[in-house]
Amino acid sequence: MDLGTTLTWTAERFPERLAFAGQRRLTYRELDRRTNQIANLMTSLGVERGDRVGLFLSNSEEMASTHLALQKLGVMSTPYNIRLGVPELTHCLTDSAPKVVVVDTVAADLARTVLAEAPARPAVLTVGDCAIADSLDFEESVLAADISTPGIEVGPDDLSVMLYTSGTTGRPKGVPRTQRNEHAASVAHVVQARYQPGEITLGAMPMYHTMGLRSLLSMIVVGGTFVVQPVFRPDEAVDLIEQESVTALYLVPTAFWSVVNGGGDMERVARSVRKLAFAGAPMTSSLCEQLVEHLQPEVFINHYGSSEVYTFSIADDAAAKPGAAGRPGVFGRWRVVDPSSDEVHEPLPPGQEGEIAVDLRSDEAFSGYWQRPDADAKSIRHGWYHTGDIGRVDEDGDLWVEGRVDDMIVTGGENVHPVEVEDILVRHHDIAEVSVVGLPDEKWGQAVTAFIVPTRDDEDPETVAARVKDWVRSEAPLSPYKRPKRVIVIEAIPKSPVGKILRRKLVAGDYDLAVTTGANSPTPIVT
Repeated sequence: MDLGTTLTWTAERFPERLAFAGQRRLTYRELDRRTNQIANLMTSLGVERGDRVGLFLSNSEEMASTHLALQKLGVMSTPYNIRLGVPELTHCLTDSAPKVVVVDTVAADLARTVLAEAPARPAVLTVGDCAIADSLDFEESVLAADISTPGIEVGPDDLSVMLYTSGTTGRPKGVPRTQRNEHAASVAHVVQARYQPGEITLGAMPMYHTMGLRSLLSMIVVGGTFVVQPVFRPDEAVDLIEQESVTALYLVPTAFWSVVNGGGDMERVARSVRKLAFAGAPMTSSLCEQLVEHLQPEVFINHYGSSEVYTFSIADDAAAKPGAAGRPGVFGRWRVVDPSSDEVHEPLPPGQEGEIAVDLRSDEAFSGYWQRPDADAKSIRHGWYHTGDIGRVDEDGDLWVEGRVDDMIVTGGENVHPVEVEDILVRHHDIAEVSVVGLPDEKWGQAVTAFIVPTRDDEDPETVAARVKDWVRSEAPLSPYKRPKRVIVIEAIPKSPVGKILRRKLVAGDYDLAVTTGANSPTPIVT
């Protein structure tokens, strides 16, 4: 099944049902017609099956509609992460070589610089007043286009989308995915999140990320409503949830945290929201408990996966066993294996840690990176995708993700997983957020180091750090070698655009020390 046909058939079933809300309201009949026009516009600009169309767009109706329109052509939608810098985006544009790019006002300055530096010379469509030379106005061009069905037979092996990984460990890598991959992933999300026909979800996660696309496409599958939020802001999110009676939320844990801790009246959220799902990072047991207390959700799942293989595993009751990643997804299979394994992928026994590897026979799984045989050689071994994540299976058969292979702290010959320590520290009343890393240490090799964001910004950071350190020594349920030897109070934990903690920035010293409001003295390192 291809996604363009999925949209058209949903429009035939529910022509007057609301497809998009928030920024712009469109019924399914209107959305199907609009995507036909966008597809025919692309064809008139010389775009053919197998080509790429680049999107320098923030979350919007235009982005969602353009992505869906390209599915009707067998063209690879290529949404760029507009939070990346110019060098990375120049690489992405050069690497993907799109025939056309679409640019909005949010990304206009960035796109203009990238287009000037990259050798690629695509046609440019602009949404709003972007003032890019020789560009065509997107809305005027769409309205002038033919409304008829493009008439191109798109099959399951045609390309659908290329997502670029965030590039936290090097150049961003293109992840090409087929119609089969994307349709299977969207159906899997519907099943695993237990969506019903007519569900209403908040489209807050960026659509250059797999979570954002899954929120959109799962609604197309069930004839639901996608409530567009261009940029996630917790107070605005609560307003949209109440106004549109949103029933399902799929967010990263940091977004859930901001809604609970300052986004607005949780009673307003609880009036309609019944289903919760999170992905992108672990959720602390404390935040799980808060969400259950405030919302009493009927469904609360932890989704563990990636751009390469949408679903690795699902914990279908995240509150019952906080931190567990659960069992393989509906179309998936994984094993915890020896990280050095090549041909042999025998599972390790329960309790023993190893690397999480995922079977690439899943319909959700990609077949390799875009023009990156070096990355394929590192991650793909004899039909298995090696995630780079460390995990273990408990006696119940549930998967626990302990961290990245590269994040492991080795202190005095002992292995320490940052997530385990973070889950304990975040329960302290002085700590709003925490990230744990290993910093070089002459005695220990690496010293377990806690970077914390305080709950209050009007208190001396040195006092807060000392109080946390005393609690770690005397009360925190941590083995001695897991206790942080240093506590550093900072302004904010560095994160990727989708909320993943960037530990490498902490190790590199790329952060701002906290200061007391109105004071000038920096936070000391408590040793």
